[in-house]
Amino acid sequence: MPAAVHYALKLGAVELRPEEFIGAPFSVRFTGVRTCVRCGREVKKLFGDGLCFPCFRDAPEAAPCIIRPELCEAHLGKGRDVQWERAHHLQEHVVYLSFTGNSKVGVTRSTQVPVRWIDQGATLALPIARVPYRQLAGLIEVDLKRHFSDRTDWRRMLLLDGQDPDAQRLLEAREAIAGMVAPELRQYLLADGEVVRLGYPLRNVPPKLVAVQLEKLPEVEGQLQGIKGQYLVWKDGRVLNVRSHSGFHVVVNGS
Repeated sequence: MPAAVHYALKLGAVELRPEEFIGAPFSVRFTGVRTCVRCGREVKKLFGDGLCFPCFRDAPEAAPCIIRPELCEAHLGKGRDVQWERAHHLQEHVVYLSFTGNSKVGVTRSTQVPVRWIDQGATLALPIARVPYRQLAGLIEVDLKRHFSDRTDWRRMLLLDGQDPDAQRLLEAREAIAGMVAPELRQYLLADGEVVRLGYPLRNVPPKLVAVQLEKLPEVEGQLQGIKGQYLVWKDGRVLNVRSHSGFHVVVNGS
């Protein structure tokens, strides 16, 4: 049986559990205010995952190695913020295969398992390597990206719900991985471990899905159909990526 995933939205001092409103009216309204999630400054435009431009330019959370971990220099004592790099990147990382509509490869800190898989809406996940710091995980990922995708098609991921993907495919892929990575990296590969199954509060996905942005459509309302990964899904097929609206001030109503 898949492990059940549960969600909470932190709205200031209040914690809202949107899955309690599945099947009922639920709305998200943008107030027009945006603030940087790092420094708190009010701005007209946000970059990345809710950063003002100076933070996007200078903050370690937006460094190139976030997207391309093979570029990380934390193990060399370098980075935009060496102390931050030491705390977040100079620690054990996991390379994994997951199923989000297709088999993909990814990297995350060990402390972010299974949060990262949930964030991507993975229904299956399998750790395939453990390394002492981020750059090594990135090197393994680079080798494996020749054989596996490193991206998720959000529509395919949402429409997957209700299907039962075959975990055996990930196990068979793990068996073949040793021949895909550089010899000096093979010492970090894992030979065993079980596939993790995850179940989300989303059923009967509308066949036609339309992504909405609060800048263009300030209020989304209707019957909430469910939640998966970073996405709220309404019965009429509208989909809101919560992560991409980091820093937006919203009013949420459910009944």
